[in-house]
Amino acid sequence: MNVHLNAAPAAEKGVNGMNQAEALSVIRSLANGVDPESGEVFLADSVYQRAQTVRALYAAAEALEKSERFERRKQQLPAKVGEPWSEDEDRKLLSGFDAGRGLPDLASAHQRTQTGVRARLVKYGRLAA
Repeated sequence: MNVHLNAAPAAEKGVNGMNQAEALSVIRSLANGVDPESGEVFLADSVYQRAQTVRALYAAAEALEKSERFERRKQQLPAKVGEPWSEDEDRKLLSGFDAGRGLPDLASAHQRTQTGVRARLVKYGRLAA
């Protein structure tokens, strides 16, 4: 398995010049007892073949995978998820709702989830909890 360190766009690269996907590939290779650059299997007496090292590498791989899943999920969410609502945004939300706009339309317009919009409308008494 050869690792290509220049495969990802520069914007995705961390401070050390490697993105998470590249790091995960290297860690998986090491955990499997294989040199990530040459593809050679490590000798039986290599530190990479020791049980504690292998367990630590699998734990690191699992942590990176979890982080990648979180980042992918975060990228799928609307831009303003988790940001505070301004008074102006609240006014626009309430006026849009009062004008008959539905939750999907309001969520899209405000770059929020439908759950977030619903919670705001409940807060202002427009929807029942």
